[in-house]
Amino acid sequence: MPAAYFSPEIETMERSDLDALIDERVRYTVHYAAEHSPFYRHWFRQNRIDPTAIRVHEDLLELPLISGKAIREHQPPVTPQFEFLSAEWSDIFSIQETSGTSGTPKGFFLTWDDWKRYAEKYCRSFVSQGFTKKDRIVVCASYGMNVGANTMTIAAQKLGMGIIPVGKCSFDSRILRNYRPTSIVGSVFKLLRLWRRISAEGIKPGELSIDKLVAGGESFADESRKYLADQWECPVYNTYGSTEGTMCGECTELNGLHVPEDLVHLDVYDPRMQGFVKDGECGRGVLTTLLPVGGKSGMLLLNYDTEDTTLVLSRERCGCGRTHMRIFNPQREAETAWISGTALNRVDIETAVFQPENMEYLSGEYEAFIHDGEAPGEVILRISVECLDLGRCDRRVVQDTLIGRFLKSKPGLAGHYSDGDLKIIVNMTRPGGLELHTQKGRPKRLVDRREHA
Repeated sequence: MPAAYFSPEIETMERSDLDALIDERVRYTVHYAAEHSPFYRHWFRQNRIDPTAIRVHEDLLELPLISGKAIREHQPPVTPQFEFLSAEWSDIFSIQETSGTSGTPKGFFLTWDDWKRYAEKYCRSFVSQGFTKKDRIVVCASYGMNVGANTMTIAAQKLGMGIIPVGKCSFDSRILRNYRPTSIVGSVFKLLRLWRRISAEGIKPGELSIDKLVAGGESFADESRKYLADQWECPVYNTYGSTEGTMCGECTELNGLHVPEDLVHLDVYDPRMQGFVKDGECGRGVLTTLLPVGGKSGMLLLNYDTEDTTLVLSRERCGCGRTHMRIFNPQREAETAWISGTALNRVDIETAVFQPENMEYLSGEYEAFIHDGEAPGEVILRISVECLDLGRCDRRVVQDTLIGRFLKSKPGLAGHYSDGDLKIIVNMTRPGGLELHTQKGRPKRLVDRREHA
């Protein structure tokens, strides 16, 4: 069966032609920023940057980075106006905000053309994952100020798919039985909780029409994705999107997320080295909006630091035929802590939790806390997991498997554990016994409570 594409000419473009298109759009976007964005006009002057000297995408590597903090500092109430606004108010179709989980929500302004470009990115992902007009998809994402749910809805309309806009994964199982959707979009843990709930009703995967799931909204471990796929008995595809406009998607090859390079440019920056890194090396994703020549944008970004860590896996043609580069599933740097010079992300904990030996006893829900020990230099990592039945949970199996897998993935910490400088405590709770169940919004699964982290 031949591969399907939403925009075949763009998605399969030869690398040399794609790079030329990117460079053309870099020049136009930088020119547009200098003409229409108050922030970037000042930024160019302040940093003594000649916008006309930025000719190719490699030139972006010489520019300073822009942070989310910069956006917050150039909008009300800090400044009288939204200085990142880059179009007339009459051209603005909608005003969006980020979730605000890491500070004051950032305001974003989208023209209708912005929305169409956002939807184009999701259209490509959906088609690469095997979606067609025959699909009906349940969207378990907020239809509020975030862009995700609305963008997916516009994309579905373009593809002729049906949308069931429930917004949350707490919907009644009759939605699945009566309307026979073929897919659900939600985070891994929302989809796991949904499965536990409907399986408790005696519903089997074969009784439903679900033939694929799309996971997004947060990073996840390959092990939790595999467990989710096993429970639902269907493939789980990864997407990575943001209000800032990233929207990358994994195709059926399951070999990294394709970046829509004609619409968003991505470089990788290592803040410790204070420089950009080569393909295959880890760092923060830095994105630049790319506008087609003649296009408008309500708010564009140049060299924006996503504060999500990733690496470029390949720029070679994928097995699906697409030529756009593929990146590793990004992880939030806000969910990373450091112990004795070793980085620890919550996904590292998740990997250890979702080992097959554990999942006979665990729900998959977990949280971890880092504390100061009693002795100088001692660190305590407390990992709490939720047991399906505390009475029958094999605590020794869970503890040994979890600690063993964690130390195997973090050899830099194994010596400290052997020496006693790092203590790992595995705590097991009944269902609903974790602290995160009392939190509102997105739960924090790795919390550093050291006095001087």
